Amino acid sequence: MAFESKHKIDSSFSMSSMTDIVFLLLIFFMLTSSFITPSGLPVSLPSAKKSKIVLQKVTVTITRDLKYYINDRRVSRSRMEQELQRELNGEEAMVTLHIDKEVPTEHLVEVAGIAAALNAKVSIATKPN
Repeated sequence: MAFESKHKIDSSFSMSSMTDIVFLLLIFFMLTSSFITPSGLPVSLPSAKKSKIVLQKVTVTITRDLKYYINDRRVSRSRMEQELQRELNGEEAMVTLHIDKEVPTEHLVEVAGIAAALNAKVSIATKPN
């Protein structure tokens, strides 16, 4: 007596659900990864024991030869406040300072004071030890 099953099992595998999962994982990792915008200018940063990565909106760079840059655009020292105010657009933002470790501290304090006067939070970029 031969028994036949009325329900046949389909042994094929659908890849559509697997591609959906991979696509969702890709989106998840892209959204949760830290956004790092490295400074394109060659600056030797000072080192610190603890270095925190901050989302950078406005960066101010001072090179070893005392050239000032705002977001990779060269500015003169006398125009620093006007250009920084234009970049911040009157809103409270984060200004990250990329200052060469051989630059005298007075230049760092001057730029940090300008940013603080414009109601911006100031962060100093360092490299981890």
